[in-house]
Amino acid sequence: MGTPVIMPQLGESVVEGKISRWLKQLGEPVKLYEPLLEVETDKVTTEVTAAGAGTLLKLYANEGDVVKAGTLIAFIGASGESVPATDPRPSSLPESEREQEMPRGNGSSARISPVVARIASEHHVDLALVHGTGEGGRVTKKDILAYVEMQPDTPSEKLEAWEQPGLGELFRPTEEVFGTAVSASPGPIAPAAASAPTVTSDEVLPLNGMRKAIAEHMVMSKRTSPHVTTVFEVDLSKVVAHRNTHKAQFERDGANLTFTPYFAMATIAALKKHPLVNSSWSDSGIVLHRTVNLGIAVSLGEDGLIVPVIKNADSLNLLGFARTINDLADRARRKQLKPDEVQGGTFTITNHGTSGSLFATPVINQPQCGILGVGLIQKRVVVVTQNEVDAIAIKPMVYVGLTFDHRILDGNSADNFVAAIKQRLESWT
Repeated sequence: MGTPVIMPQLGESVVEGKISRWLKQLGEPVKLYEPLLEVETDKVTTEVTAAGAGTLLKLYANEGDVVKAGTLIAFIGASGESVPATDPRPSSLPESEREQEMPRGNGSSARISPVVARIASEHHVDLALVHGTGEGGRVTKKDILAYVEMQPDTPSEKLEAWEQPGLGELFRPTEEVFGTAVSASPGPIAPAAASAPTVTSDEVLPLNGMRKAIAEHMVMSKRTSPHVTTVFEVDLSKVVAHRNTHKAQFERDGANLTFTPYFAMATIAALKKHPLVNSSWSDSGIVLHRTVNLGIAVSLGEDGLIVPVIKNADSLNLLGFARTINDLADRARRKQLKPDEVQGGTFTITNHGTSGSLFATPVINQPQCGILGVGLIQKRVVVVTQNEVDAIAIKPMVYVGLTFDHRILDGNSADNFVAAIKQRLESWT
């Protein structure tokens, strides 16, 4: 018997996925657990592997189709084997076609994702007025963005709110300050010479789903939170010594001991000491999160980055962090994360030092209060004091910076938090 390929449910709140790419074509051999296709959701792109071996005999859905979980999308079997004749695509059409079939204003009774709720709140949208194209009329991210774009007043209001210049010389147009205002009615533009053909070497790179999601999230974050960054320098001598002593032991236990688990544990300790950093802003008040769900940013090269979340991170020890971080980073690069594994974070760490950066000012991962940036660990000459005598020494040093939401934290509370991380790392035992 052949093996039907079913669209998986990639998370508790994820009821459909978009087929972004088939990795196998009709007639090609397929091995057991070999990647078969890539599925894209609002949060993540992941690979779906084959549950059986054989030949890819039939595809029931095309690239670009949005298919609900549990739908038959392909069939694997032996050459010449009969395949199911039923084609499920009429019930799993692309979102653009379903928009035409479904009545407008069906979004009030459907479940929505946190992303949709956030966008609706920002733009003061009544979801009952939005045409939902998801299963059962669920309003998707694409639906709410399309609705916002169709409202004539929304863009101008946002521009007025964010682009209105202030008063005083600093915010006045250059032309007014220096008296070189350009005429409001410039003369006609001279046509280009006929002998000079238009030549361009520009290239437009298509935006994939992840790059679009990153762009939307980063712009939204900068508009939402007043960003401030504070930077501390940390001596990692004791951390380096501890890692050198225990690295081989961790490898025997099946874990690669990098420096990231140390920063994770120090951050957890600081969050416990300063719980206000483990919070989110709301109009009704600051929401304190009782558990720590720690996001660890993982670079995917030119494909962007993704932030897997370690749920209940405050329950792990150093070995547990090493194993979990290794696993999440590996599956992130192999596109095997589920949407639930990149949601629900309460604080994020990004290790920009892996590419040689000394320090940076990362953008807050909304709706979190802050993000910790870890720079390059580098041996530097520093002044040390022992018994009131100054001396020069070579130490492994690192810049650790916290970018925080100034609505929630002030400079003093942010500095105290980073100081707690510094103290934990410099006194590691």
